[in-house]
Amino acid sequence: MKPSEQEAPKLAETLSNISNDSSASEKGEATSQQQSNNGYALTVDEVIEQHIGALGFAQIMHALLVSIAWTFDAQTTLVSIFSDAQPAARLLATGAIVEGSLMCGMSTSEWEWVGGKSDTIVSEWDLICQHKFLVALPSTLFFIGSLFGSGVYGYLADSWFGRKKTLFLSCLLTFVTALAISFAPNIWVYAFLRFANGFFRSGIGSCCIVLATEVVGKKWRGQVGQYGFFFFTLGFLSLPLMGYLERKSWRNLYRIISVLPLGYALFLLPFAYESPRWLLVKGRNKEAMVVLKKLARLNGKQLPAELSLVDPIQGRDDQTSSSENFWKTKWAVKRIVMVMMAGFGSGFVYYGIQLNAENLNFNLYLTVAVNAMMEFPAVFIGSFLLGVMNRRPLFSNSSYLAGISCLLCAILSLQRVTKAMPVAKWLQLAVEAVGFMASSTAYDVLYVYAVELFPTNVRNFAVSLLRQAFMLGASAAPLLVALGRESAMMSFIVFGVASVLSGVVSLWLRETRNAPLYETLRQQEKAEEMENRTEHTLSL
Repeated sequence: MKPSEQEAPKLAETLSNISNDSSASEKGEATSQQQSNNGYALTVDEVIEQHIGALGFAQIMHALLVSIAWTFDAQTTLVSIFSDAQPAARLLATGAIVEGSLMCGMSTSEWEWVGGKSDTIVSEWDLICQHKFLVALPSTLFFIGSLFGSGVYGYLADSWFGRKKTLFLSCLLTFVTALAISFAPNIWVYAFLRFANGFFRSGIGSCCIVLATEVVGKKWRGQVGQYGFFFFTLGFLSLPLMGYLERKSWRNLYRIISVLPLGYALFLLPFAYESPRWLLVKGRNKEAMVVLKKLARLNGKQLPAELSLVDPIQGRDDQTSSSENFWKTKWAVKRIVMVMMAGFGSGFVYYGIQLNAENLNFNLYLTVAVNAMMEFPAVFIGSFLLGVMNRRPLFSNSSYLAGISCLLCAILSLQRVTKAMPVAKWLQLAVEAVGFMASSTAYDVLYVYAVELFPTNVRNFAVSLLRQAFMLGASAAPLLVALGRESAMMSFIVFGVASVLSGVVSLWLRETRNAPLYETLRQQEKAEEMENRTEHTLSL
């Protein structure tokens, strides 16, 4: 029997307060004593919603400040599109452009690189013919480095360093390794340094999105999470310009992008706040309250003097690490496996489409610029849809659209199609741009989705595991792009199938739109069990 309409609002109100209720029940008499001594205690969510404001000037400025670092994440990730590209070569006798496969049967005295030896790593170290697959090695190692680094940074951010210090460390080491790359003497040192660069930059994205979303109300988490992807797009869009200006020297390109994260870490990041949720979980209640008071003051408000924070952890003698607790919690392990499976497909397609730009038979700078421009509508459309749609269908439908677009690109790449349709070349670029926009939306939404699926004490760790899955998928993309130089159709087919499968996998994830952010695994487990029982009652 279904409840009456009058009972429904009460039921919804009960669900919205589950976080506080479960925490209070865990603490029992200790919580009652704390409330009697300090006036009254609220969770961080309640302080934000009731006293600071779900989204105000303070949260917007803080989110923008921490999201700037996504710019450097994009530049270090995608710089290889230009530094590792195969430049044009021409015959010395006639000046005619010659393809890479034809150069293998010629003497080096018969041809030359159009842009000179220092244009890219391919021209400087002659990575052609029997050495052509070495071009994919640095990018693959970069993403493998990101895979390992994400786990390390996730642990540091949740346990010892916190989000802000981990972000500072990641920016600093990104500067060091990017600068070192510009002095690489050969392909092997270059590949190793790209691995190191991928490892050390991997803390940027996860820390940025967690820092930005942990201080806003639940209604605005999705939109604020998109700020980082806007700056990622700016970083991506800056690459064609920098790549063109430094088209004669790939080394100078690395030197330029290395300076930016250093300047950010030294001059901008100190003004950002540490996450009050992380401080509270670590028992640093006074520091958490200081951060919340600063946010309230910037919003033109003031917290009540008698207000205190509910401690989400009952006993603080247990020193078990967040990762150990995580792997012992069955529901969290099952959930992260599904998230990582979806993330693998998303990362594979998102980075693969970008790296596969050279296989479109278009000007490389134009193709990359078009892809970068498509990130802007992806960010704005994603921000809007996150406010009106559930996370699960938004991610899955975006993945399906990206997959269908890739399959259409495979058809349009057929030689007989290009001969029959003179506009097929431009049509392929348009379809590829739509596919990239859809894959970008899916990639961005999954980041926000992961933030909401896990509690504070393992949130950065969980997002880092998702980032590992992204990077694992991305590490396979350069190999497929290299194959695409021989068969563009096959590369697009694989990307399309992977995207569709990642959308299917997400159907087993829990919906999180407008759900509260919990602080501990135990708290979230109890709350979701209560919610499941309530939903079961409503369905009877």
